[in-house]
Amino acid sequence: MKQIYALMLMLMMASVAFTGCVSDDSDDKTDTTDSTNDGTDTTDPVGADTQSTLDVVLDRGSLKCGIKTSQFGMGYLDSDTGAYSGLDVEYCRAIAAIGLDPDKNIDYIVASAGDRFQKLADKEIDVLIRTTTWTTSRDADLNADFAGINFYDGQGMLVNTGAFTDADSILDLNGAAVCTTTGTTTEGNLADYFTANNLEYTVVGVANDAAAKIKFVNEECTAWTGDMSNMVAQQYGINQDGNASFSMGIMPELLSKEPLGAATRDNDDDWNDVVQWVWFGMLTAEEMEVTSANYGSQNLSNPSYNRLLNSTLGLGTETNPLAPTWMQSVLEHVGNYYEAYDRAFCDGSGAMANCLVDRAGTMNAPYWEGGLQYAPPMR
Repeated sequence: MKQIYALMLMLMMASVAFTGCVSDDSDDKTDTTDSTNDGTDTTDPVGADTQSTLDVVLDRGSLKCGIKTSQFGMGYLDSDTGAYSGLDVEYCRAIAAIGLDPDKNIDYIVASAGDRFQKLADKEIDVLIRTTTWTTSRDADLNADFAGINFYDGQGMLVNTGAFTDADSILDLNGAAVCTTTGTTTEGNLADYFTANNLEYTVVGVANDAAAKIKFVNEECTAWTGDMSNMVAQQYGINQDGNASFSMGIMPELLSKEPLGAATRDNDDDWNDVVQWVWFGMLTAEEMEVTSANYGSQNLSNPSYNRLLNSTLGLGTETNPLAPTWMQSVLEHVGNYYEAYDRAFCDGSGAMANCLVDRAGTMNAPYWEGGLQYAPPMR
């Protein structure tokens, strides 16, 4: 079953390379608590005289990572086992590995769509990694400093094809009742698309994915819009639960572009550098074919491998410069980008098999395979 959904998403995301269009970060955009109506910033950046979060994290002995727990593949908490999984969780673990034990020293803190940036500003979390789209207003007005893009996504549409029997496009959904998180850019993208295409629709407002899932399964809405990766994950979850009495399908169009990334507080540069280069290090390791299994046997007389595996590269603070082997720790506990993606979306076998969200042929493929995942030089 997973292969079917993976193939479906692969075809959809591949189409983005030709259309230049991508979707949104679903219920992750309610930022009404973050700034006043006149655009005045209400969050406080880290001042020049403030201790780096890197020092705080290492002194505390734990990382407070803001995530979501409701989306297979990105951030998910298994209520039966208590295990966290997903690409955002892998990223949290990789950051913790620079000086902590990722198995013991991470506090996963749920950051909702409405409070995530306030939690970051209030220092309730050290880093926000919650399917959050990098936008101008978030970067500037909310005093958030983004640290690279760990997943390229786009807003999609999950449809009750029992209600729209001939639908193979969003253009076939005239009169649809659409579940969407209210007060978000997802809702705005929906309005723009339907207005531009002269389609009638009704908004069925929800607070989060859980509420949307109930309304969709109960047929209170005939479509559901959010991040494409989330729509695929939610369709998979509904099919696994067996609660829906109708057929479903995901339409091929993407309504927006959603570069999802980690965020730190403004002017916390040493910490942001670490968060960013941990991710770039995982991409670089994949490019150099360095994995969790072979990093210890690389020839360090090769300058490129030595810089990756045995150099601080200037990262850290005066109090806490990173250990020269920081990237070895990341690889030991998490591996490279390929390995993290494989565990997050696939069966973790190392072959990118049985994927819920395929990587090949999408923007999340590495640049040497036609994708957008690309790391600056580590030197």
